[in-house]
Amino acid sequence: MPIVVNVDVMLARRKMRLNELADRVGITAQNLSVLKTGRARAIRFSTLEKLCEVLGCQPGDLFVFENSAVGAEAAGNSSARRVARGGD
Repeated sequence: MPIVVNVDVMLARRKMRLNELADRVGITAQNLSVLKTGRARAIRFSTLEKLCEVLGCQPGDLFVFENSAVGAEAAGNSSARRVARGGD
């Protein structure tokens, strides 16, 4: 999935535990864990708003889009350069 969830990064930066965040946001620790591991298929804007409020961050701090097509193209180009140089 090209959307990477960085809730664990923000938890570490805030020195906060998952259960504490779940309590402060008002969702179950299980649902927060599903979100944190990237298995969630959706998130309510109200939940996202509360997460940002409690963690003192922006939505972009919690989620990152990684385009796998761009990554594959870049990897392909670097392989082509190695071959052209006669390396690896």
